[in-house]
Amino acid sequence: MLFKSFVISALIAAAAAAEQGVQKPAQDPEFGPDTVHGCYSSKGSMKAAGTSEFQSQGQCATTCRKLGKPVGASQMDQCWCGDAYPPKSSLTKDSACGEPCPGFGTDACGGLNAWTVYNIGIRKQPPESTSTNAPAAATSSASEESDSGNKTNTVGIAVGVVVGLIVVCAIGGGAFFFYRRKRNAEIEEEHRRNAAVNAFIAGGKPPSSSGGLSLSDQRLDPVMAQRRMSDGSIADNEDYSRRILRVTNA
Repeated sequence: MLFKSFVISALIAAAAAAEQGVQKPAQDPEFGPDTVHGCYSSKGSMKAAGTSEFQSQGQCATTCRKLGKPVGASQMDQCWCGDAYPPKSSLTKDSACGEPCPGFGTDACGGLNAWTVYNIGIRKQPPESTSTNAPAAATSSASEESDSGNKTNTVGIAVGVVVGLIVVCAIGGGAFFFYRRKRNAEIEEEHRRNAAVNAFIAGGKPPSSSGGLSLSDQRLDPVMAQRRMSDGSIADNEDYSRRILRVTNA
């Protein structure tokens, strides 16, 4: 009896060992539980969701469900999640996914360049990815557009700064030359006036302009004004502009 029990246990263990890492056939998706969708040679547009030494179909499905992703895939200790199945053209034979899951050996977690893909149970018919390199292409395109936009913005800012500096310098230079020219004109005019005054004081003729200065005193006797200072003299307090009849005793 004991021998029989030992044989049965050995057979069960052998059967369990023989079933380690066997890919399950594809199942019809359902709402709620996760179901195997197939073995694929591409992960499509799915993105890495983490690694675990206890990775299994159930653990990866739970991870993707928390992220709100309808599709999951496992490859050894790695879990991948996404919004679409890999391209149908990358569907391969089930034997390619023969790697036992680290956390539950009877589950298959992909294989070398192969992924066990699941339907998580939140959408029955997720779409299929159209390209195996869709994420990389999209990321590259977005990066290029971002770099291009940054370069364009940088060039635009640089041009704006240069133009602004040119305008400011032009305005400043114009104002400087205008003020300098005006100041030079004022200095020249002041020199002309000083020269005219100095020439008049030194015995020269007064300026001929109608607005020139007149230094003659209207109170002076016109006759005496024409005489030399040595020929006669006048009283400073007498007004010779008016003739006054004087009567004196002879």
